[in-house]
This record gives sequence, C-alpha cells and structure tokens, in this order.
Amino acid sequence: MQLWLCPLLAFLLGSIPFGLLIARARGIDIRAHGSGNIGATNVLRVMGKQFGVPCLILDALKGFVPVVIAISLIQFEGMKNPMSIAGLASYAREFPMLTAQIFQVLTGLCAILGHNYSPWVGFKGGKGIATSAGVLIALMPAAIVILIVVWVLVFLISRYVSLASIIAAAVLPLVMLWGSWYHGKIQNGNWNKPLFVLTVLIAVLAIWKHRSNIQRLRDGTEHRFESKHS
Repeated sequence: MQLWLCPLLAFLLGSIPFGLLIARARGIDIRAHGSGNIGATNVLRVMGKQFGVPCLILDALKGFVPVVIAISLIQFEGMKNPMSIAGLASYAREFPMLTAQIFQVLTGLCAILGHNYSPWVGFKGGKGIATSAGVLIALMPAAIVILIVVWVLVFLISRYVSLASIIAAAVLPLVMLWGSWYHGKIQNGNWNKPLFVLTVLIAVLAIWKHRSNIQRLRDGTEHRFESKHS
C-alpha cells in the first residue's frame, strides 16, 4: 500500500493550484495577468511579495511533504535519512533498496507532474521550479544549496528569473553526479540511480516548460524581473 499511496498522494497534493487560489481570493484571475502562469513567480510579479512569497512556500511544500512521507514509509535496510518522521515509523515497511529508491523518487516526480499538469485547471499549471525545489530539499538537501547559489548568481547578473531557473535546472544532474562521486557512492556502485533519472527528468521538464521564455530570450523580448512593491 505504501508504494502506491505515496505517489498518488503526491500527485493530488501537487495539483492544488495555490497561485490561482491565492489570486482568486483577492478577486484576481492570475491567468489573465503577467505571464498568465499560476506559479509563484507570476503571483510575485503581479501581486507583490505578501502574496508571492506564501505561494512560493506552499508550492515548495507540495513537493517536500509527500516525499518526506514516502521516505518515512518506504525504507530499505541500512537506510538513514534525517527527513524521516519518527511518528510514522510504526507504519513503515522495508523493501529492496532499488524498489524503495524508485518509489521515493516516483513520489517526487508525481508531485511535480501534479503541479505542472493540474487536473483542476485543465491539466495546465506552473513550471515546477518551486515544487521541484521542495522535492530536492527532501531527497538531496545539500545539492539545493548549490542550486540556489547558481540561481541567485544568474538572476543577479541577468535579472531574468526564467534564465536563472533554466540554468539551475540544467546543472542539476551534474550536481547530483558530483555529490555521488564526492561521497564515494559511484565508486562503490551504491549511488542512487533512480534519483539521477529524476534529476534529468526535472531538468527536461523545467526547460520544456520554459520553452516560450527561451524563445523570448532568443528574440530579446523577455522581460527582466521587476517585482510589484507590497
């Protein structure tokens, strides 16, 4: 039950369109403003920090919470993860290492797909950056620090949120490989292969969802970020 319940929960939680709901509570259809996207960046741009920041946190939690639950319920022998919830220990089951890793990773992927293709808004959604960050905080917290540094540097240099997100997504699989090599897991063959596949999928999904931004960057028509003052 744990194996399939976690991905299902992740998709349902990921599909909650917080950006749309937050804007609608203020009488705004966020899809008709800014980029038309329901993600945190557009909410921040259109409505300001007091709404954009909570949206960012909620979108990240959509990825973080289900993965932490999966880590707590789907385990393997010798697994040690500080994200495990002690209160769920009595419900946890042990599986072969590869099986556990696959379903922990699948849970994260389902959360991202739920956000990107929410059934509540016609299977449309955001670009998955915040939700992906939440997933990665749960699965590889050290890597997220590197990605944040990359994102901030690119953003400060370019003032393009889209370019910063694209570059951070592109380097994600490389960061994962470097971390596995640094900790000796590649050398001993014990590295998390499903997690590497997830990082590639996250990168591909993020870049694909930014394809219109990429075209505008090429055309020189992409807007630099200017937040609305709260």
